Amino acid sequence: MEMNQVRYFLAVCEHRNFTHAASASNVSQPSLTTAIKKLEDELGGALFIRDRAGCRLTPLGQLVKPRLERVQAETREAKAEAVRHTRLERVPIGIGIGDTVGNNKIAAAVERFRERLPQAEIELIVGRTEDLLTKLRDGQLDVVVASTDASPDLYRIDHLYDEQYRVVVKKDHDLAKLDAVTLGDLAKTTMLDRPNCEMRDTLHATFSDLGHSLYASYRSNRVDWLIDLARQGSGAVILPETAIPNDVALKTMPIEDMHIQRDIVALRYRHQSGRPEADELVKEMARR
Repeated sequence: MEMNQVRYFLAVCEHRNFTHAASASNVSQPSLTTAIKKLEDELGGALFIRDRAGCRLTPLGQLVKPRLERVQAETREAKAEAVRHTRLERVPIGIGIGDTVGNNKIAAAVERFRERLPQAEIELIVGRTEDLLTKLRDGQLDVVVASTDASPDLYRIDHLYDEQYRVVVKKDHDLAKLDAVTLGDLAKTTMLDRPNCEMRDTLHATFSDLGHSLYASYRSNRVDWLIDLARQGSGAVILPETAIPNDVALKTMPIEDMHIQRDIVALRYRHQSGRPEADELVKEMARR
């Protein structure tokens, strides 16, 4: 039995769909299906019943699932302990920051934490939420800060804050004359688009429902690039409040006829022993 077989089996259990499980596991569906078939051959019977609704466990699958969950948990814990052992004696608190999360609130919380515990070392890693969660499960990170749906069975989830989205333009942009903008105003404006924004689909769907569309002359997954383009007068960008810098060259405004908000959470892997200092840091990040 190979660990990837165990991992793919548990992914199918979680998603109840071979296609979705393969996508979540970053592997092709044929590879996942082949691994599951080999596991079934080793265990002597079918593990899943597949139908139009997806798939469900056979009695054999129900029998082995808790045992394979323990195998995966113990393997991850062993790997995490090995990672901790090979690090320097002063182990930094590893914080993964989702690449769509603004840095204002988190940076301020980290500084307050360091004022109370100046001996603490902190490592901030910015990346895609999926990649950061993999590092979290492997013991390479202590906490992941992101705006994402996550399983409470796998992760301890602490709400940190919620934030609204605002429109950002250059101070002499036509929209800067307004105290608040409407969806109609934005439909007539050249936009700067952020493809990795969690609220992007909601925003575009709302525009479509009202018979509008957004035209983006520039697209980037980097907030700093979009802010710089807005600073140059290239267009308007919609950003979460904590990602907007305090810049006299820019003006920010609310969207008058649409409420856009997201929740930012701290995630810790339940199957990994926590560190007290990481708990304290999460409390600091959640502080109002």
